[in-house]
Amino acid sequence: MKKIRWRAKTKLESKQSSTLLQWITAFIHVSSRLPHTDMIAHPVRPLMIMIIITIRINPPIPSILAWLQRKMDHAAEAHRTDLMTITRFVLNEQSKHPGSRGDFTILLSHILLGCKFVCSAVNKAGLAKLIGLAGETNVQGEEQKKLDVLSNQVFIKALVSSGRTCILVSEEDEEATFVKPPLQGKYCVVFDPLDGSSNIDCGVSIGTIFGIYMIRDGHEPELNDVLQPGKNMIAAGYCMYGSSCTFVLSTGSGVNGFTLDPSLGEFILTHPDIKIPKKGKIYSVNEGNTKNWDGPTAKYVENCKFPSDGSSPKSLRYIGSMVADVHRTLLYGGIFMYPGDKKIPNGKLRVLYEVFPMSFLIEQAGGQAFTGKQRALDLVPKNIHDRSPLFLGSYDDIEAVKALYADPDTKEM
Repeated sequence: MKKIRWRAKTKLESKQSSTLLQWITAFIHVSSRLPHTDMIAHPVRPLMIMIIITIRINPPIPSILAWLQRKMDHAAEAHRTDLMTITRFVLNEQSKHPGSRGDFTILLSHILLGCKFVCSAVNKAGLAKLIGLAGETNVQGEEQKKLDVLSNQVFIKALVSSGRTCILVSEEDEEATFVKPPLQGKYCVVFDPLDGSSNIDCGVSIGTIFGIYMIRDGHEPELNDVLQPGKNMIAAGYCMYGSSCTFVLSTGSGVNGFTLDPSLGEFILTHPDIKIPKKGKIYSVNEGNTKNWDGPTAKYVENCKFPSDGSSPKSLRYIGSMVADVHRTLLYGGIFMYPGDKKIPNGKLRVLYEVFPMSFLIEQAGGQAFTGKQRALDLVPKNIHDRSPLFLGSYDDIEAVKALYADPDTKEM
């Protein structure tokens, strides 16, 4: 690397004077647009000063100015004050509906509070001795973790205290919770308070899943208000607790992602208008169940690994936490599968608070969700803890699965 020698001149040649003048003008222009901070403390200004001093030859001004502009934009981004918080986002959406009374906004604020509480508990689970079993089993026959129990209590209390709910269905409770007046509202919330809890002890990403129905005004709440097809949901989302706390929400007009800023205690819009790629390079499934799969599922996975058209095989990615697996699928494309098999024909995933919310989000992002027989959101559950097979992801990938299930030869494999 050629060393730049420092030298001082009592006089500058005309060309060098012109160049220096251009640099000084550029410096003043760029510096004036940066946030008003101390010149020495700001990381961009000293860099520009060094460039001005050390350049001895006529530089390519346009390209250097473009580089400085990018640096300036980056610095300005770090000092943004117009952050789109989730509260501001929801209020903006609310303003588009003149008749809105803000009930949904209040309900969502209580869901967010529950998510922040659980996020804090997950982050300090080891220190607070929240790791391990609680010594109980839930309605699914699964051993409950301490965080399972805590998360369920947090969300039940947050949702009831909102004064906007009438029926709550949790994975952890055998029966639905009916909210009595005066705290009774018009929304039914179905939720899995802590999905992927079997991964808590090893620090894998876990999350909360929820879906929201609304009952008619003046209608007395009854269980059938939640035993509806998923297409009748008015909103769905999940909160993922991992390297960051991410909240993904759809109210029926697209999907948006927010990240919790710990210093502000607010979720900030970081992934606006999420669209799932039309086709992906990843498939996500528990291949430990291969021997029990039906023909179409086995054939699809075989095609993923050994494409007949000579294209590159898909990559397998499987975490075992639905929130984490679906989040990756939503952003990168591909397919997430939990099919039925010979041992569990109806699959493992619960319809109301796992299949429906995730299918709602995927469809809103431009993908598809399929049960092996029909569109997932067209299912009509008969029980609050019903289960269903599920294939969801990129539009083209689900089309390939549908084609295999429609092929009589494949179904008989």
